[in-house]
Amino acid sequence: MKYLAILGRQPEISMAELEAQFPDVRFMTKGVHGQPLAFIEFTTESEILIDKLGGVQKLAVQLDRKSLDYLHDLPEGKITIGVSDYSKGASRKTAGSEALKLKKILVRHGRSVRVVENKEAVLSSATSLHNGLSGKNERKVELVKTDDNWYRAVGVQDIDAYTRRDQKRPARDAYVGMLPPKLAQILINLCGPLPEGATVLDPFCGTGVVLQEALLMGYTPYGTDINERMVEYSKKNLQWLTESKMNHFQIQQGDATSFTWQQPIDAVACEGYLGKPMSEIPTDMKMKEQKQECGAIILGFLKNLAKQIKKDTPVTIAAPAWLRDDGTYERLDIVDEIEDMGYNVNNKTREGLLYHRKDQIVARDIIILRKK
Repeated sequence: MKYLAILGRQPEISMAELEAQFPDVRFMTKGVHGQPLAFIEFTTESEILIDKLGGVQKLAVQLDRKSLDYLHDLPEGKITIGVSDYSKGASRKTAGSEALKLKKILVRHGRSVRVVENKEAVLSSATSLHNGLSGKNERKVELVKTDDNWYRAVGVQDIDAYTRRDQKRPARDAYVGMLPPKLAQILINLCGPLPEGATVLDPFCGTGVVLQEALLMGYTPYGTDINERMVEYSKKNLQWLTESKMNHFQIQQGDATSFTWQQPIDAVACEGYLGKPMSEIPTDMKMKEQKQECGAIILGFLKNLAKQIKKDTPVTIAAPAWLRDDGTYERLDIVDEIEDMGYNVNNKTREGLLYHRKDQIVARDIIILRKK
């Protein structure tokens, strides 16, 4: 099947996530109708669930026939149609016109049709969800148009589900930082395809965001943290998540720079130590202190880990990067040292893999590794 993925607001990271999972990925465009969105095509024989892709806003499958023929063959009953037009020169008017044209023909053939009104050339994820165009109801359809093809949406990012997992967890700690569930999924997916039930280790598990996403993605979560309170928070959050399920997870207290983990370890995905919270751009002195502290912990962890994982084990880590006065971010200068420890750094330049909100002081610099 040929899929179309509408990416999030940091398309370079979303692109890297899909490239790690699928061999045939083709970047199509960046910047759609004045928005910093992008979309790509990829082909796979497997059914893909958007719930497991943190960087994808919408997922669609190419139609194997004309859009009108597809709609004609839908089950009897009222049809709801929405159209998102990503083709060049598209507008609210062109998208709405396509939808009304389809409605007119279908009504002439005896079908009852409702059209979701376009406020822009493309329907927002919220509009798609609100109108049930998420691919779960056969008679509620979002058609996606590009310059070359028509697709039907088979998944829309469920913002409410992410919010619940982020904000409704019983144990949260704003001081240590709150890893977004979307980013946790991306970090796991950047490890590449993993077998069902694979053990995913997070040695800095904090309140357990990576662990909860690994569990929901069908993997076995294994977490450690130097802070006993964080260990208890992770346990409480995973117990809350798995309230009605019988799932296995393991969480222990331990210093990532010296701890001996249990085997097997199939992949490592984590947010490393990001340093002390900051509310303003750090001075040069503060920057130097933070880089030394954070770099020492992350390098100490990777040195310890290298002795305990097998060749080709994937490791994805979010390291800190700090905002400077000129609007750029300063990263840790540790890539060469990481390679000397026995890792291949897959994104050595790391350009484009900074995860941050506008003007965020401490960004997350994603580093993708494999044990040599």
